Amino acid sequence: MSHAVIVAHGSPSNPDEQQEALRALARAVGALVPEWEVRGATLAAGDALGEALRGLDRPLVYPFFMAAGWFTGKELPRRIAALGAEVRQMAPFGLEPELPRLIAEATTKAALDAGLEPAESGLLLAAHGSRTARRSKDSSYAMAENLTRLTGFGRIAVGLIEEPPFLADTAREIGRGVCLPFFALHAGHVADDVPQALRAAGFEGPCLPPVGEHPGVPALIAAALRRAATHAAG
Repeated sequence: MSHAVIVAHGSPSNPDEQQEALRALARAVGALVPEWEVRGATLAAGDALGEALRGLDRPLVYPFFMAAGWFTGKELPRRIAALGAEVRQMAPFGLEPELPRLIAEATTKAALDAGLEPAESGLLLAAHGSRTARRSKDSSYAMAENLTRLTGFGRIAVGLIEEPPFLADTAREIGRGVCLPFFALHAGHVADDVPQALRAAGFEGPCLPPVGEHPGVPALIAAALRRAATHAAG
């Protein structure tokens, strides 16, 4: 049997709920790849990462993050090394090749369900951003560029929580459309900061669950695990 551990940041203020969300995701992925044992852990939940890695021989580690930034490039490898574990770390969730198409389909459907004509409305990506790591912002803009090619929205824009262009300002400019939180989990920013910014801006239109909660995500991860295994075997 092959082994994989899905790892997310989690929420320091609410570690148990996010840890359970990762375990649920791992179970959903594992149901699609029964030849694998798939576990889930967040970095914020005590020794969850150590428990998930315990007893596994060179498992695949799948970073459930939206960008290849500091956490995936520095902090996650540091924590794994501190545990004395040997793993094979994969590219993060936000770089999945089929993710833009999944987002395009979900946001277009949400617009039509809300009675909005995509060509006459906007798509707002609500993302984290960072004052210290540019890759977080860059990944959001790269996704917006992909969605410009894949959707018919009149305008696609990015609004950030921690750096300009701030979400409330971008939401005010768009005015009406669909907002997609470009986050893996429904943690503090998605639960609090995003809706507060949309209310302050008077944004009209649906705000979807974070992209990591889309029902098609387990299939994306399962496919990524199988690709990685095939590549390793080759």
